[in-house]
Amino acid sequence: MTATPLLGSPLPDGGTIGVPAPSTPYFNRSDVLRGVEWWEAQGYRIKLADGIWARDDYVAGDPEARARDVEAMFADPEVDVVQCLQGGFGAAQLLPYLDFDVMASNPKALCGFSDITALHVAIRQRTGLVTFYSNGLAGVGSHEVTPFSKNRLLSVLRGDTTGEIPRDPDDPYVRAICGGRATAPIVGGNLWLQVQTMGTPWEIELGGCIWFFEDVDSPPWFLDGFLEQLYRAGKLDGVLGVVVGDMHKSDWREERPEWPRTKSLEDVLELRLQRLGVPVLYKLPLGHGKHLAALPLGVTATLDADRRTLTIDEPALVRKS
Repeated sequence: MTATPLLGSPLPDGGTIGVPAPSTPYFNRSDVLRGVEWWEAQGYRIKLADGIWARDDYVAGDPEARARDVEAMFADPEVDVVQCLQGGFGAAQLLPYLDFDVMASNPKALCGFSDITALHVAIRQRTGLVTFYSNGLAGVGSHEVTPFSKNRLLSVLRGDTTGEIPRDPDDPYVRAICGGRATAPIVGGNLWLQVQTMGTPWEIELGGCIWFFEDVDSPPWFLDGFLEQLYRAGKLDGVLGVVVGDMHKSDWREERPEWPRTKSLEDVLELRLQRLGVPVLYKLPLGHGKHLAALPLGVTATLDADRRTLTIDEPALVRKS
């Protein structure tokens, strides 16, 4: 794990957003075009990767070509921020083909969430680059993504990266599952994708960090199995704190077949995380829910479970002289 964070620069006025498609492709062309129009309406330019229109069923074309597109966006001097088209599936397929030196030599903000966790984890661990767990291009173009999420992303990319992570504006309740305070780099992403790194050259490294995870459609017995696997594998031994984001559509609900009896989501979080003896905070708007508060990954943060806050302590972007 790289000890010193590598920082990109804030998005300048009139800057350029470079867009590769490392995971699932567009379904309708408007998925892409709406996002382009949103950025242009904010006064920015868009540069689409060569393979943005490639489709191979549920992935956006050949993995090696997708890797070249990601590298090209980092290497391009006109591009200020790299924003993935969307998540879905397939980003982990790029990892054997990525030249991490290209990203290390051209540090820029990388934006995306969900399946993009595969890139967040590998790029941070190989280069130290601070990345951003946030909406992709399809997200900022979607009418379903809230102004809260879009404005938060824009503010962060412009350089407002420190301070308290805002609560859900519709439901500001946040629960401390375990009290206490910890200051350390915050790392992580989607839980399913983090578990999938196990046994690979990009296996998640959590020691000495505040661990963040979220998931969607992950019922309590999935969550139980994931947390138990990471615990028994020793991956949680050095964790200093835990931030559980939005576990969207993961608790009991009638439309999904369930066991005759089931633990609740919070039952599982209590059972599997209290034994770590570290502060645990649950339910900030970080994940697949209605709102997503763009979160820098790889910078020092303070988790104060007693105050029920997560605060980013150091800049995640810095202006180059």
